[in-house]
Amino acid sequence: MKTLLRIFLLLLCALILLCVMLVVFGISDTPEIELDWSLTRDDIVRAKKILREGSKTKPDEISTIELSHADLNLAANYLLNRYSKSAVQISLKENKLKFVVTTTLPENRLGKYLNVTFRLGNEEGSQLPTITKFKAGKLLIPAKIAGFIINTLIEHSALNNYFMLATRPIQGIKIDPEKITISYSSNLETLITARNVLTHTDNTPALSIYQQKIADIIAHHDPNWRLSLADLLKPLFEIAYQRSNLDNAIEENRLVIISINDYVNKKQNKQFLPASPPAQGKQYAAFLYKRSDLAQHFIGSAALTASVNDQVAKVVGEEKELSDAQGGSGFSFVDLAADKAGTRFGEIATSSPENARKLQLAMTQIKDYTDFMPDPRDLPEKMNEADFKSRYGSINSAAYQELSKKIDARIAAIPLYKMN
Repeated sequence: MKTLLRIFLLLLCALILLCVMLVVFGISDTPEIELDWSLTRDDIVRAKKILREGSKTKPDEISTIELSHADLNLAANYLLNRYSKSAVQISLKENKLKFVVTTTLPENRLGKYLNVTFRLGNEEGSQLPTITKFKAGKLLIPAKIAGFIINTLIEHSALNNYFMLATRPIQGIKIDPEKITISYSSNLETLITARNVLTHTDNTPALSIYQQKIADIIAHHDPNWRLSLADLLKPLFEIAYQRSNLDNAIEENRLVIISINDYVNKKQNKQFLPASPPAQGKQYAAFLYKRSDLAQHFIGSAALTASVNDQVAKVVGEEKELSDAQGGSGFSFVDLAADKAGTRFGEIATSSPENARKLQLAMTQIKDYTDFMPDPRDLPEKMNEADFKSRYGSINSAAYQELSKKIDARIAAIPLYKMN
């Protein structure tokens, strides 16, 4: 019995030592790979198609998907950048997948980045790949021990739901020199769980506080007056300021923005954003400069940035306007200005604990919506595709970029957006 106890303690000490070594050698002030990955509209469309491929499969049906080297890198970078500024390089070599990953860390004394490199390969007789090599920085860790540590960390973290959803349906993965082939099937329970996890429909107590405040505001709103977006933002940020400290300010800001977006936009952005149950009772449109579409664009982009990433928000805004030019309401720099301002708002609200607190305080002191949204009404709008191309050519043209920078300058001139 004493021998078994000693073995257990030795294994525990070894595990703790390995975790410490992972932190010491894996964290650095220098990124292993440059964090210069950027999205294009085509990237977003392709990434979403890759990640939603499994939704085409009916319960208990087996299907396959083939992913090229480019597909793997696109999907991996898209997912990583939903949560923090990161980069991953995936290469296929000798029927193995090599991952080089760099992700930014919350502010700490050890370093700015976590750098890890690992390889996945199929062992003989195995349908699923396992870790065959693992490095934290320059430190090589035995593959089996690294796999055990990673599985343990995932199991006891918020990543567990995503890990189960990603791995549970997979029947097998074949790694070839130019592609990987994934065989998968989903039962009804897995599909329902995926929907709930990926859309974040859980109604947490903190979210309920903000939803109830919105309901109170709507219940007491004078129907003879337009509902300003500021009428929603200011009182909810007053609550957030009272509830927050540096540890939770970012999350409280995210809850405020998501709650208001859910009310203002309802179903418009469900494919991108965490969503909460719609408010019941009276409904009033929110306005900016006497326009409800501007309020929708502003808070939608803020929520997208707070939930995903400012790069994604920027591209989605442009993609929406180009789509409108092809048959909708027409390309609108007015709407784009609201998108840009909302993106900046969401960026500051979640960029750092210090900025999150500063924004909360500033929002408790605003007088009206001009304190967070510049007047865009003199900008061109309602351009069909032909008009847009004749005047601006494309979003990469000098004329387009000049007007885009003009919008950026207006936003930057607002005191609220002068935070680092």
